[in-house]
Amino acid sequence: MFTFYIKMKNIFRHTTAFGIGALFLLGACKPGTNPEITTDDLKESLTYLASDELEGRLPGSNGGKLAAEYVASKFELYGITPGGEDGYFQNFDVVTKTEAPVEANILRAGDITGELGKDFTPLSYSDNATLTADVVFAGYGFAIDQDSLQWDDYGGTNVEGKWALVLLNDPEIRDPNSLFIPYSGEKSKVVTAKEKGAGGILFVAGPKVSRNDKLLSLEVDQTESNLGIPAFSISREFADKLLAKGGTTVEKLEEGLVSTMKPNSFSIDMELEGTSNVVFHKTSTENVIGVLEGSDKELKSEYVVVGAHFDHLGWGGTEASREPDTLAIHYGADDNGSGTSGLLEIADKLAHAKLKRSVVLIAFGAEEIGTIGSKYFTNNPTVPKDKIVAMVNLDMVGRLKDTKEITVSGVGTSKEGEQLLKDILNEKERDLVLSVEYNGFGPSDHANFYVENIPVFFFNTGAHEDYHTSRDVVEKINFEGLQRVTEYAYDLSEYLANAPNNLTFQEAGPKGKARNTRKGKVKLGIMPNFGKSEEDGLRVDGVTPNSAADRGNIKKGDVIVGIAGKEVRNIYEYMARMTNVRPGQTINVDIIRDGEKKVLIIQIDQD
Repeated sequence: MFTFYIKMKNIFRHTTAFGIGALFLLGACKPGTNPEITTDDLKESLTYLASDELEGRLPGSNGGKLAAEYVASKFELYGITPGGEDGYFQNFDVVTKTEAPVEANILRAGDITGELGKDFTPLSYSDNATLTADVVFAGYGFAIDQDSLQWDDYGGTNVEGKWALVLLNDPEIRDPNSLFIPYSGEKSKVVTAKEKGAGGILFVAGPKVSRNDKLLSLEVDQTESNLGIPAFSISREFADKLLAKGGTTVEKLEEGLVSTMKPNSFSIDMELEGTSNVVFHKTSTENVIGVLEGSDKELKSEYVVVGAHFDHLGWGGTEASREPDTLAIHYGADDNGSGTSGLLEIADKLAHAKLKRSVVLIAFGAEEIGTIGSKYFTNNPTVPKDKIVAMVNLDMVGRLKDTKEITVSGVGTSKEGEQLLKDILNEKERDLVLSVEYNGFGPSDHANFYVENIPVFFFNTGAHEDYHTSRDVVEKINFEGLQRVTEYAYDLSEYLANAPNNLTFQEAGPKGKARNTRKGKVKLGIMPNFGKSEEDGLRVDGVTPNSAADRGNIKKGDVIVGIAGKEVRNIYEYMARMTNVRPGQTINVDIIRDGEKKVLIIQIDQD
């Protein structure tokens, strides 16, 4: 079946609708379609999606393209109208690789020249710049002035225009309740160093943090943000060469800070030349979109979205893989071949149903690297966004356990959601046990619809030990369970398309507060935008009801450009600013709303 399909993939996008249908009807696909949701059909599509041939469906890869084209071919076969901007496809770019070219990245001092990848690496948020300046050892890079914690590594030490050599983590690394935790992140330390006037920053791991002296990784960063100064991770061996003239080492300095619990910063008699050059490589990927037009004269202008992401982790080795040192295909049978197969079966059956409202069927790309496909769709909708009345999302629905428990999240985003799910389950006497969660936010594509005030339903059978590993394979899928869950999601989708009244949207934040494991944790109460930063602030995608942000009149769509008098250009600077805000403190938050700058006065909550 799939050999014919693969041979035809290069002409697929340029074939007429009639031609595509004829190719698949005359070729390897089954003649006609069976509108019923069957285990055989689910197994057929899932076996292909999680095959060696598709190599884990990494966004932008050949396997990812094949998966997208396979979904589009199924939509065509079912008679579903193309709903993208390029036929069935809605194309967008993602960062798939962050690279530091050898010839463009330099770190040397006198006769000491570092080797890229062994002695140093620039970090993804580094500014592409050159700095030649003296080096200052600045301890852990803290500038903390709180009632409960005082620690200033920059007090009395001039770092203006110089390199700040900073230890990773904090002096209480083994203490899960340490007060240093909110300040110990690298990005926060970069922001602090820049505020203190440093021209660049060098991170090094002491033995208590990394016995094997591993460099920080050059992350794939979808925000493409830089924090304004060159930032490097360097090895202890290289750092010790810089410190040798002063007769000390990173290990001795770390031990001294931990034992005395007092800052110990000083100038190093060494001039260092460094050039950082980070290149973000992008590739095109896509959402696959089909539309079934409703039959009701009035209601067909409204839309129900049914979606599932089709991408996965490729060959692994990425930050998302739970086997980062294993180079093997991450098949993603459950995540999310199962949801994509379910989407195809729902699409087939809906295509044979009489629908009053229109239904938009979307296989999202690039979910695994930040729900980028669904964010792109909600920012660039192919149907009027204010006419989308509900969204149903299937993600990891292939491992139904013996308890037969299906979790549906987002039921609190509509007043009728929970009772509706119960009624549908009881009416059809499905062999399932319903578990509900109310929060509209969550780690999948539905969250991007929720922030647009659209009621959402997120179907999921739970995580498992094979999640994000090469062991998530077809052989471990519970196909009978997948059939039951898919039928349930279909029943809901069909009801929403034909219901006499729309759901009543309501905000649904976290169901309850997580237990706080450290004192002094503060929160503003927003859902930040995690997309590409334009270096002009942080856009607010959602506001938690009754939070500090809500009470202070922050609105969805506002762009935060300052906190407590400090500039905010991106999510990293936002997080760094918040680490310096005290529980209960009243702060000013500078925002841009509708092109106008406003200053809001907000009292911060404490967990």
